[in-house]
Amino acid sequence: MRTANILLTILILSSLLLSGCGGAKASGDISFMVFGDTAELAAYQTLVDAFSAKYPDIHVELVHIPSQGDYRARLAADLTAGTPADVVLINYRRYAQFAQAGALQPLAPYLAKSQLIKESDFYPQAIEPFLWNGQLMCIPQNLSSLVIYYNKDMFQQAGLAFPQASWTWDDFVQTAVALTRDTDGDGVTDQYGLGLEPSLIRLVPFVWQAGAEIVDNRSSGSGQDEDSMPTRLMLDTPEALKAVQFFVDLSLKYHVVPTAEEEAAEDSESRFINGRTAMFFNSRRGVPTYREIESFDWDVAGLPQDVKAASVLHSDAYCLPSASKNKDAAWTFIEFANSAEGQTIVAKTGRTVPSLVQVAESTAFLDPSARPASSQVFLDALPTIRALPVLPNWVDIEGIADEEIQRAFYGQATVYDAVLSAIRRTSIYFGAGE
Repeated sequence: MRTANILLTILILSSLLLSGCGGAKASGDISFMVFGDTAELAAYQTLVDAFSAKYPDIHVELVHIPSQGDYRARLAADLTAGTPADVVLINYRRYAQFAQAGALQPLAPYLAKSQLIKESDFYPQAIEPFLWNGQLMCIPQNLSSLVIYYNKDMFQQAGLAFPQASWTWDDFVQTAVALTRDTDGDGVTDQYGLGLEPSLIRLVPFVWQAGAEIVDNRSSGSGQDEDSMPTRLMLDTPEALKAVQFFVDLSLKYHVVPTAEEEAAEDSESRFINGRTAMFFNSRRGVPTYREIESFDWDVAGLPQDVKAASVLHSDAYCLPSASKNKDAAWTFIEFANSAEGQTIVAKTGRTVPSLVQVAESTAFLDPSARPASSQVFLDALPTIRALPVLPNWVDIEGIADEEIQRAFYGQATVYDAVLSAIRRTSIYFGAGE
């Protein structure tokens, strides 16, 4: 009898553990919504296929929205209507508005019961931006820094050394100028040294490198008390203005990037892929697409630096909408996707810098036979990587800042006027009024 009671207790405890973490008992249909081009879609399809093989009782419908802008609009509409996919990918800069509205299911309780993953398995730089009111809201899949993708063939043809880890702003400008060429002598630039989106997330590393701040304190604002929340943009300090001017000079003084009209006709990423731009700023997400390039060889380099080194965090996470009708199955998928097995699958496609330390430091990510050869660059940036503020209104703040940065970048406003306009126009979103 005693033996039977012990066995029964073990069975009950096992059942509780399985039910508490989603486990093998989860079943039914769920949907998983992603964004990205066809190469990125293929990466997620590989993940879904592996999950389906392991959990045949759960059917995953992969919903693909190619454009990031369309994805964000669809996500906001679905969450507002209470009809979202069961699992969604959300960037850390954009989830706060949904967390504040109660549209996302906190995942800390699920993670605490998981037998596959635990919080300490992840890089803290990936976890911290997804804490809201001290509770983990989503499970980050990646933590990419901003890097420079460069055409190795163009560097070699120009007799230039590949970018070094310690290169400066001056080194960077000289390199971009040397790689900007009129190849047929008709007075029109045929090859640009640089492709760079005029936006806050591309500008911010230069601001930090100059020793300045983006907002008036270092708080992320993620669910903290009002006294610690940022109250304004700080782009008007001398150090910040220096960085913005340097950024704008790439366009107006050095002419190493396409004009607004040229960018509209063919964006810089396409120019890089087509071999007409030597360097291009992006996070890790472009790798699956760039691996399809056959006409030239390429690699990645860290950002140049000024008074200090700095890069900006790019991180998406798997989130579970509160309106999901099958949370156990959705969590089972999220848990698998962020296990060593799941992250290894996606890492091998090139899509992510894994948020799991174990996978990021493995050959699944640091594969010397797969481009980019210098993937270690992403990990080397982690000590100086920083996140942008996590605020419910950050989407609006960043959108306005992007507009003003673009005006300055293309010569439609002076740096000083654009910065002041950005501060004035965003003040209401910080709660400071007009």
